[in-house]
Amino acid sequence: MHKWILIKGMILNPQSDKSCEFIKEGVLILKKGKDKYTIADYGRRSLINDYEKKRSLKVVDHSDSLIIPGLLDLHFHWVQKDVTSMPKDNLLKWLENFTWPTEANFKDKKYCNSEAKEFSYELIRNGTLGGACYGSIHSHSVDAAFKYFKGDYFVGNVLMTMNSPEYLIQTQKQAKTLLDKLSAKYKKNYVVTPRFAPTTDEEVMRHGSKVQKKCKGLIQSHLCETKNEIDWVLSIYRERKGFEDVTSYSDIYHRCGLLGEKTIMGHGIYLSKEDMQLLKKTNTAIAHCPTSNAPVKDKGLGSGLFDFKQAEKNKLRWGLGSDIGAGPFVSMLDVMDSFVKQNKKIGNKAATYTKALYRSTLKNAEILGIDQNTGNFDLGKRANLVVLKPLKLSASIKTSEQALNEFFKAIKSREEFRQAVTEVFYEGQVIS
Repeated sequence: MHKWILIKGMILNPQSDKSCEFIKEGVLILKKGKDKYTIADYGRRSLINDYEKKRSLKVVDHSDSLIIPGLLDLHFHWVQKDVTSMPKDNLLKWLENFTWPTEANFKDKKYCNSEAKEFSYELIRNGTLGGACYGSIHSHSVDAAFKYFKGDYFVGNVLMTMNSPEYLIQTQKQAKTLLDKLSAKYKKNYVVTPRFAPTTDEEVMRHGSKVQKKCKGLIQSHLCETKNEIDWVLSIYRERKGFEDVTSYSDIYHRCGLLGEKTIMGHGIYLSKEDMQLLKKTNTAIAHCPTSNAPVKDKGLGSGLFDFKQAEKNKLRWGLGSDIGAGPFVSMLDVMDSFVKQNKKIGNKAATYTKALYRSTLKNAEILGIDQNTGNFDLGKRANLVVLKPLKLSASIKTSEQALNEFFKAIKSREEFRQAVTEVFYEGQVIS
């Protein structure tokens, strides 16, 4: 292995919603450490002069390609890849008719491993190198993900102890046992994962809170995705002891000790004022999934559009996720494009591609707690990067927004995003 790798390309280095370094004739310098490459330097092409005489130097030329950090998916169900094209006119019916029967197949360990291997390939081909992931109720759905997925993943088995089909339900004892076993095995990479409050009883959720504090991992679930869901969950919990006076969906999780800076709640489309206050108070993050909640004609569930401006006004943390399989494609590039286009349709000009890239890389890394190691090309971080397909940019293109706009404009169909990634580096090694 070479000590140094010099990569030529058009570098995009996200810093914030409004700031992304764009170096049109750029260079990334990777340096080999004990077992991985890190970012040693980056800058304009003249930087080559400082390194071209280094011993054991490999030069990789992607001069005509945009190079971005490895993408991070804040919310996805790897066991749902086979339901992405199923009818999605109603969230709860979609779960009952398609999703849950599909997840039941993962009881078979051999099937589970085969599917995980295939899904891992899809993640890499789409440039995804980490994220927060849901398995099925089965412990080996977590084992398989950690075995095959390449990148910084945080995975949990869904907890389902009530209001679930007989073929996909756990006793409280079974759920607690798995929480203890898997958190002890995977430590901070294990995610306490109540599927959502309607299917997970409060005793198990409270046990999950204790487990999370012990292993210092993450918590993930779903929140306020549809109005029907909100009505349903409130009707259930108002009949349960200690929750008779509950007034918001978030408060159910809060009373179970599940909200906090290590928690990621999926969707948050219909947050009430009380929800907003609780999420802000606890510093809980939201995973916005624009492709999943998009109109049915655009292959989504038609749930609605997350109001990120209102969220930011209330100082809520949020990032982007694909929500496979309600989301139709694994590609975070597709998610970024959907985020921008859906918001522009309603006149929201604050939804830029620069913002979308930041919310798919560095911001997600911050929420996941891995921003010291990945998320952008700051010096010392691991060399996780994605090379996009060659793109001819005119001399007038000088900003990240202009460059990204040209890239997305060149994509003629959503299916093309999978082919838009030409090479993927994880810790400096090509894995695509």
